[in-house]
Amino acid sequence: MTIQPAASVRPPAIAGTFYPADAQTLAAMVDKYLSDARDDGLNPKALIAPHAGLIYSGPVAGSAYKSIARRAGQISRVVLLGPPHRVAVPKFCVPAATRFRTPLGDVPLDLDGIAAALTIPGVEQSDIPHAEEHSLEIHLPFLQRVLGDFTLVPVIVGGPAPQETETLLKALWGGPETLIVISSDLSHYHDYEGANARDQNFRRHVETLSLEKIEDEQACGRFPVKGLLSRARALDLRVTTLDVRNSGDTGGRDHRDRVVGYGSWALEYAGSARLPDEDRAILIDAARRSIGNGLKNGRPARVQHGTFSPALETYRATFVTLNQNGKLRGCIGSILPHRSLIEDVAINAHKAAFGDPRFPQLSAAEVSSLDLSVSILSHARPITFGSEAEAIDALQPDVDGVILQAEGPDGQTRRGLFLPQVWESVPKAEQFLRHLKAKAGLPQDYWSDTIRLWRYTTETFH
Repeated sequence: MTIQPAASVRPPAIAGTFYPADAQTLAAMVDKYLSDARDDGLNPKALIAPHAGLIYSGPVAGSAYKSIARRAGQISRVVLLGPPHRVAVPKFCVPAATRFRTPLGDVPLDLDGIAAALTIPGVEQSDIPHAEEHSLEIHLPFLQRVLGDFTLVPVIVGGPAPQETETLLKALWGGPETLIVISSDLSHYHDYEGANARDQNFRRHVETLSLEKIEDEQACGRFPVKGLLSRARALDLRVTTLDVRNSGDTGGRDHRDRVVGYGSWALEYAGSARLPDEDRAILIDAARRSIGNGLKNGRPARVQHGTFSPALETYRATFVTLNQNGKLRGCIGSILPHRSLIEDVAINAHKAAFGDPRFPQLSAAEVSSLDLSVSILSHARPITFGSEAEAIDALQPDVDGVILQAEGPDGQTRRGLFLPQVWESVPKAEQFLRHLKAKAGLPQDYWSDTIRLWRYTTETFH
């Protein structure tokens, strides 16, 4: 850790190049990108957004910053992480300056936050890497127009391990007053179709929190992105893809031989995340249509991608539960996200009606009295325990969905899953675990060092 004496103001380095130097023109440009973006009713704790010149990445960044507009009165501090482009940084660098300036005014830095960052191994302090760096500055006009007054913790991130970035984020995470922003562009200088393929692949890694699958050439801000995804796993955050395009889309169709990719994502706490009522209704309708198509044609309804909201097109794991006269009639789902939310619901609804081995196939006469619910699963997190008693103590009744995996007495791997709704009928943790073992095909009194448990939460609706 190196500390320099505090300077005063870091002047804008890219005004007049990456964005207009005139305050009125800049404000109008940013406001146009914000007004053109859709509002999906999200409540993000963190964002991933691009950092190219506004004429290229501005529309995609607008989608990210529109999502925090409803939190404008709540957010008073922004922790902004981005990669270096001018001066190499080994791991992390915070500035010595006390304010960052744009044509829209000065942004005061959170000096307490910077001091906290400097207690983390690998964090240096210097104005030199920040002086001409655009990956952080390009976000400030959006933040100024959306939030008004706020303080900033700007961090340039070189090449730390994900766990090191997660440690830094943990120290700066704060509460609802703090927004985390990760700055990153996606693929660079591929042809239009090649860039689309690479960027969609990166998109799926972000949606599924698969930080280990992110490759070096997929995003220039991959190091802070990986750290955020590691933190998202620990805190049960849910990702929604807001926009993925490239300069061939935003900068004109005549420049598609060498394009740069851009994406924006919002990360919410899964326990409080909620789809808009319109999206919920679309999912319930898709489930019912899929069952109807199964009765008529023997297969789930086909999903027409590109016609739904970003949340419905994001990869998520779901379960569809069918009840009739208060009794279970079928329940099938996905443990891991591997297709879009809308498609997963359509396929699982069909399987719950016609493929649950515990029940006969659903008949047409039963459809009108069917109660159908959809559960969206968060990312499963491992439960730490050293004994069965500790496992029981670790369970959170009425909150946890639980996945169990174990090697059975016959040496075969067994798995079982309970949704959080199961606590309604099995309210005690000890009985919950015993029933879950039975669900996995194990004796209720079975215990083995091979037993592994994961917890998750759900958003469930009818």
